[in-house]
Amino acid sequence: MKQFNYIKSNAFTSQNSEGNPAAALFLRDEVLSPSEMQQVASEHKGFVMETVFCSKSDCADCKLTYYSSECEVDFCGHGTIATMYSYIKENPNLLSRPVLEVETNRKGVINVYNEIESEDAVYIEAPAPIEYPVTLSASEISKALSLPRGSIDTIQRIRIIDAGLRTLIVPISSLEREISVYPDINTLKSFCLKNDIDIILIFSFEVEDMNNFAHTRVFAPKYGYLEDPATGSGNSAFANYLLSENLWNGSPITIEQGGDDRIYNAVKLKTHAQKVLFGGRATKKIEGGYYI
Repeated sequence: MKQFNYIKSNAFTSQNSEGNPAAALFLRDEVLSPSEMQQVASEHKGFVMETVFCSKSDCADCKLTYYSSECEVDFCGHGTIATMYSYIKENPNLLSRPVLEVETNRKGVINVYNEIESEDAVYIEAPAPIEYPVTLSASEISKALSLPRGSIDTIQRIRIIDAGLRTLIVPISSLEREISVYPDINTLKSFCLKNDIDIILIFSFEVEDMNNFAHTRVFAPKYGYLEDPATGSGNSAFANYLLSENLWNGSPITIEQGGDDRIYNAVKLKTHAQKVLFGGRATKKIEGGYYI
Protein backbone atom coordinates (compact mmCIF):
# COMPACT_ATOMS: atom_id res chain seq x y z
CA MET A 1 0.00 0.00 0.00
CA LYS A 2 1.24 3.48 -0.93
CA GLN A 3 0.49 6.73 0.90
CA PHE A 4 0.42 10.13 -0.80
CA ASN A 5 -0.04 13.65 0.51
CA TYR A 6 -3.57 14.75 -0.30
CA ILE A 7 -5.38 18.09 -0.45
CA LYS A 8 -8.95 18.89 -1.38
CA SER A 9 -9.34 22.59 -2.24
CA ASN A 10 -12.00 24.82 -3.73
CA ALA A 11 -10.66 27.03 -6.54
CA PHE A 12 -11.84 30.51 -7.56
CA THR A 13 -13.40 31.23 -4.18
CA SER A 14 -14.51 34.82 -3.60
CA GLN A 15 -15.69 36.05 -0.20
CA ASN A 16 -18.48 33.60 0.68
CA SER A 17 -18.60 31.66 -2.60
CA GLU A 18 -17.97 27.92 -2.53
CA GLY A 19 -15.65 27.85 -5.55
CA ASN A 20 -14.99 24.71 -7.55
CA PRO A 21 -13.68 21.62 -5.70
CA ALA A 22 -10.64 19.67 -6.86
CA ALA A 23 -8.54 16.97 -5.23
CA ALA A 24 -4.75 16.80 -5.56
CA LEU A 25 -2.46 13.85 -4.89
CA PHE A 26 1.24 14.63 -4.66
CA LEU A 27 3.08 11.58 -6.01
CA ARG A 28 6.69 12.75 -5.58
CA ASP A 29 8.84 10.15 -7.41
CA GLU A 30 6.14 7.49 -7.39
CA VAL A 31 4.32 6.50 -10.57
CA LEU A 32 0.65 5.55 -10.86
CA SER A 33 -0.75 3.80 -13.90
CA PRO A 34 -3.62 5.40 -15.87
CA SER A 35 -5.98 2.77 -14.47
CA GLU A 36 -4.90 3.58 -10.91
CA MET A 37 -5.41 7.31 -11.48
CA GLN A 38 -8.81 6.66 -13.03
CA GLN A 39 -9.78 4.52 -10.05
CA VAL A 40 -8.83 7.29 -7.61
CA ALA A 41 -10.77 9.87 -9.65
CA SER A 42 -13.79 7.56 -9.86
CA GLU A 43 -13.76 7.27 -6.07
CA HIS A 44 -14.18 11.06 -5.97
CA LYS A 45 -17.37 11.12 -8.07
CA GLY A 46 -19.81 13.57 -6.51
CA PHE A 47 -17.14 14.94 -4.18
CA VAL A 48 -14.92 16.92 -6.56
CA MET A 49 -15.11 17.81 -10.25
CA GLU A 50 -11.58 16.63 -11.09
CA THR A 51 -8.65 14.94 -9.42
CA VAL A 52 -5.13 16.21 -10.16
CA PHE A 53 -2.01 14.08 -9.88
CA CYS A 54 1.11 16.15 -9.24
CA SER A 55 4.32 14.29 -10.02
CA LYS A 56 7.99 14.85 -10.83
CA SER A 57 8.85 16.34 -14.22
CA ASP A 58 12.07 16.05 -16.22
CA CYS A 59 11.46 19.38 -17.98
CA ALA A 60 9.55 21.56 -15.48
CA ASP A 61 8.99 22.17 -11.78
CA CYS A 62 6.26 19.51 -11.68
CA LYS A 63 3.87 17.58 -13.89
CA LEU A 64 0.06 17.62 -13.66
CA THR A 65 -2.28 14.94 -14.95
CA TYR A 66 -6.06 15.42 -14.75
CA TYR A 67 -8.90 12.94 -14.37
CA SER A 68 -12.64 13.27 -13.91
CA SER A 69 -14.72 10.39 -12.60
CA GLU A 70 -15.34 9.43 -16.24
CA CYS A 71 -12.02 9.82 -18.07
CA GLU A 72 -8.68 11.61 -18.37
CA VAL A 73 -9.16 15.33 -19.03
CA ASP A 74 -6.93 17.22 -21.46
CA PHE A 75 -6.62 20.23 -19.15
CA CYS A 76 -8.30 21.39 -15.95
CA GLY A 77 -8.03 25.06 -15.09
CA HIS A 78 -9.61 25.03 -11.66
CA GLY A 79 -7.63 21.92 -10.73
CA THR A 80 -4.41 23.70 -11.71
CA ILE A 81 -5.37 26.73 -9.62
CA ALA A 82 -6.24 24.57 -6.59
CA THR A 83 -3.10 22.45 -6.84
CA MET A 84 -0.57 25.17 -7.59
CA TYR A 85 -1.98 27.63 -5.03
CA SER A 86 -1.35 25.09 -2.25
CA TYR A 87 1.89 23.81 -3.79
CA ILE A 88 3.40 27.30 -3.88
CA LYS A 89 1.92 28.77 -0.71
CA GLU A 90 3.08 25.90 1.50
CA ASN A 91 6.60 25.65 0.10
CA PRO A 92 8.88 28.52 1.26
CA ASN A 93 11.33 27.81 -1.56
CA LEU A 94 8.58 28.35 -4.13
CA LEU A 95 6.77 31.23 -2.45
CA SER A 96 9.57 33.63 -3.39
CA ARG A 97 9.59 32.57 -7.05
CA PRO A 98 7.52 34.73 -9.42
CA VAL A 99 7.12 32.10 -12.16
CA LEU A 100 7.05 28.30 -12.19
CA GLU A 101 6.97 25.97 -15.16
CA VAL A 102 4.41 23.18 -15.11
CA GLU A 103 4.29 20.23 -17.48
CA THR A 104 0.77 19.09 -18.32
CA ASN A 105 0.16 15.58 -19.54
CA ARG A 106 -1.56 16.62 -22.79
CA LYS A 107 -1.07 20.38 -23.29
CA GLY A 108 2.70 20.80 -22.95
CA VAL A 109 4.53 23.11 -20.55
CA ILE A 110 2.76 26.21 -19.22
CA ASN A 111 3.80 29.03 -16.89
CA VAL A 112 2.27 29.58 -13.47
CA TYR A 113 2.60 33.13 -12.10
CA ASN A 114 2.85 33.47 -8.34
CA GLU A 115 0.95 36.55 -7.17
CA ILE A 116 -0.04 35.17 -3.77
CA GLU A 117 1.59 37.98 -1.79
CA SER A 118 0.25 40.80 -3.99
CA GLU A 119 -3.22 39.47 -4.94
CA ASP A 120 -3.66 36.25 -2.94
CA ALA A 121 -3.88 34.47 -6.30
CA VAL A 122 -1.98 32.42 -8.81
CA TYR A 123 -2.33 32.93 -12.55
CA ILE A 124 -2.11 30.15 -15.10
CA GLU A 125 -1.00 30.59 -18.69
CA ALA A 126 -3.77 29.17 -20.84
CA PRO A 127 -2.84 26.81 -23.68
CA ALA A 128 -2.71 28.46 -27.12
CA PRO A 129 -6.23 28.77 -28.56
CA ILE A 130 -7.45 26.69 -31.48
CA GLU A 131 -10.56 27.75 -33.43
CA TYR A 132 -13.05 25.23 -34.85
CA PRO A 133 -15.87 25.90 -37.31
CA VAL A 134 -19.43 26.08 -36.00
CA THR A 135 -21.91 24.05 -38.02
CA LEU A 136 -24.63 24.02 -35.37
CA SER A 137 -27.68 26.26 -35.63
CA ALA A 138 -28.95 28.44 -32.80
CA SER A 139 -32.11 26.32 -32.63
CA GLU A 140 -30.10 23.09 -32.18
CA ILE A 141 -28.07 24.65 -29.40
CA SER A 142 -31.17 26.10 -27.70
CA LYS A 143 -32.86 22.71 -27.76
CA ALA A 144 -29.83 20.95 -26.24
CA LEU A 145 -29.56 23.58 -23.48
CA SER A 146 -33.34 23.72 -22.84
CA LEU A 147 -33.25 27.44 -23.52
CA PRO A 148 -36.51 29.32 -24.15
CA ARG A 149 -36.96 30.62 -27.68
CA GLY A 150 -35.10 33.88 -28.30
CA SER A 151 -32.59 33.31 -25.49
CA ILE A 152 -29.49 33.32 -27.70
CA ASP A 153 -28.16 36.80 -28.41
CA THR A 154 -28.14 37.40 -32.18
CA ILE A 155 -25.66 40.31 -31.96
CA GLN A 156 -22.70 38.29 -30.67
CA ARG A 157 -21.33 35.25 -32.51
CA ILE A 158 -21.46 31.60 -31.48
CA ARG A 159 -17.96 30.13 -31.67
CA ILE A 160 -15.93 27.04 -30.72
CA ILE A 161 -12.52 27.74 -29.18
CA ASP A 162 -10.15 25.29 -27.50
CA ALA A 163 -7.92 26.92 -24.87
CA GLY A 164 -7.49 23.74 -22.88
CA LEU A 165 -10.87 22.19 -23.64
CA ARG A 166 -12.97 22.47 -26.81
CA THR A 167 -15.54 25.04 -25.74
CA LEU A 168 -18.80 25.99 -27.45
CA ILE A 169 -19.34 29.66 -26.57
CA VAL A 170 -22.95 30.85 -26.65
CA PRO A 171 -24.09 34.46 -25.99
CA ILE A 172 -27.34 34.80 -24.03
CA SER A 173 -29.69 37.76 -24.36
CA SER A 174 -30.10 38.49 -20.63
CA LEU A 175 -28.61 37.63 -17.25
CA GLU A 176 -31.97 36.42 -15.97
CA ARG A 177 -32.22 33.81 -18.71
CA GLU A 178 -28.59 32.82 -18.42
CA ILE A 179 -28.63 32.08 -14.69
CA SER A 180 -32.00 30.28 -14.63
CA VAL A 181 -31.51 27.54 -17.26
CA TYR A 182 -30.75 23.98 -16.11
CA PRO A 183 -30.52 21.54 -19.04
CA ASP A 184 -31.03 17.79 -18.86
CA ILE A 185 -27.60 16.22 -18.30
CA ASN A 186 -28.18 13.18 -20.53
CA THR A 187 -29.54 15.22 -23.43
CA LEU A 188 -26.65 17.66 -23.19
CA LYS A 189 -24.08 14.87 -22.88
CA SER A 190 -25.35 13.24 -26.07
CA PHE A 191 -25.22 16.61 -27.83
CA CYS A 192 -21.61 17.21 -26.73
CA LEU A 193 -20.42 13.74 -27.69
CA LYS A 194 -22.15 13.88 -31.07
CA ASN A 195 -20.59 17.26 -31.90
CA ASP A 196 -17.12 16.68 -30.38
CA ILE A 197 -17.57 19.41 -27.75
CA ASP A 198 -15.88 19.19 -24.35
CA ILE A 199 -17.77 21.95 -22.53
CA ILE A 200 -20.38 24.62 -23.25
CA LEU A 201 -19.95 28.18 -21.95
CA ILE A 202 -22.91 30.55 -21.99
CA PHE A 203 -22.42 34.21 -21.16
CA SER A 204 -24.09 37.56 -20.67
CA PHE A 205 -22.61 41.04 -20.43
CA GLU A 206 -25.25 41.82 -17.81
CA VAL A 207 -23.74 41.25 -14.36
CA GLU A 208 -24.88 41.25 -10.76
CA ASP A 209 -21.74 43.08 -9.56
CA MET A 210 -20.94 46.06 -11.75
CA ASN A 211 -17.24 45.65 -10.94
CA ASN A 212 -17.25 42.46 -13.00
CA PHE A 213 -16.91 42.31 -16.78
CA ALA A 214 -19.30 39.49 -17.69
CA HIS A 215 -21.24 36.56 -16.29
CA THR A 216 -20.60 32.98 -17.43
CA ARG A 217 -21.80 29.46 -16.80
CA VAL A 218 -20.11 26.26 -17.98
CA PHE A 219 -21.74 22.89 -18.60
CA ALA A 220 -19.57 19.75 -18.71
CA PRO A 221 -21.78 16.64 -18.87
CA LYS A 222 -19.09 14.76 -20.82
CA TYR A 223 -17.08 14.55 -17.59
CA GLY A 224 -19.84 13.17 -15.39
CA TYR A 225 -21.49 16.31 -14.01
CA LEU A 226 -23.84 18.93 -15.40
CA GLU A 227 -22.27 22.22 -14.37
CA ASP A 228 -18.75 23.37 -13.57
CA PRO A 229 -19.18 26.18 -11.02
CA ALA A 230 -15.87 27.98 -11.77
CA THR A 231 -13.78 27.21 -14.83
CA GLY A 232 -10.27 28.11 -15.98
CA SER A 233 -10.27 26.47 -19.41
CA GLY A 234 -13.75 27.67 -20.34
CA ASN A 235 -13.11 31.24 -19.29
CA SER A 236 -9.74 31.12 -21.10
CA ALA A 237 -11.62 30.24 -24.28
CA PHE A 238 -14.01 33.10 -23.48
CA ALA A 239 -11.05 35.46 -22.99
CA ASN A 240 -9.74 34.59 -26.45
CA TYR A 241 -13.26 35.09 -27.80
CA LEU A 242 -13.39 38.56 -26.26
CA LEU A 243 -9.97 39.50 -27.63
CA SER A 244 -10.67 38.34 -31.17
CA GLU A 245 -14.09 40.03 -31.19
CA ASN A 246 -12.50 43.31 -29.99
CA LEU A 247 -14.66 43.25 -26.88
CA TRP A 248 -11.74 43.39 -24.42
CA ASN A 249 -8.27 44.94 -24.49
CA GLY A 250 -6.52 42.38 -22.26
CA SER A 251 -6.38 44.47 -19.09
CA PRO A 252 -7.27 42.74 -15.77
CA ILE A 253 -10.95 41.84 -15.42
CA THR A 254 -13.07 39.57 -13.24
CA ILE A 255 -15.71 37.16 -14.54
CA GLU A 256 -18.54 36.14 -12.22
CA GLN A 257 -19.69 32.56 -12.76
CA GLY A 258 -22.58 30.40 -11.63
CA GLY A 259 -26.30 29.81 -11.78
CA ASP A 260 -28.99 31.21 -9.51
CA ASP A 261 -28.48 28.32 -7.10
CA ARG A 262 -25.16 29.61 -5.72
CA ILE A 263 -23.09 32.64 -4.72
CA TYR A 264 -21.15 33.52 -7.84
CA ASN A 265 -17.49 32.56 -8.06
CA ALA A 266 -14.76 34.87 -9.36
CA VAL A 267 -12.35 34.08 -12.20
CA LYS A 268 -9.66 36.66 -12.96
CA LEU A 269 -8.45 37.20 -16.51
CA LYS A 270 -5.63 39.24 -17.99
CA THR A 271 -3.00 39.03 -20.70
CA HIS A 272 0.78 38.87 -20.41
CA ALA A 273 3.18 38.78 -23.35
CA GLN A 274 0.16 38.38 -25.66
CA LYS A 275 -1.03 35.27 -23.81
CA VAL A 276 -4.20 34.83 -21.79
CA LEU A 277 -3.81 34.23 -18.06
CA PHE A 278 -6.60 33.06 -15.77
CA GLY A 279 -6.26 33.32 -12.03
CA GLY A 280 -7.76 33.08 -8.60
CA ARG A 281 -7.28 31.85 -5.08
CA ALA A 282 -8.10 28.51 -3.47
CA THR A 283 -9.52 27.55 -0.10
CA LYS A 284 -8.22 24.33 1.44
CA LYS A 285 -10.95 22.09 2.82
CA ILE A 286 -9.23 18.77 3.60
CA GLU A 287 -5.59 17.74 4.05
CA GLY A 288 -4.17 14.35 4.88
CA GLY A 289 -2.91 11.08 3.43
CA TYR A 290 -4.43 9.06 0.61
CA TYR A 291 -3.77 5.30 0.50
CA ILE A 292 -3.64 3.23 -2.67
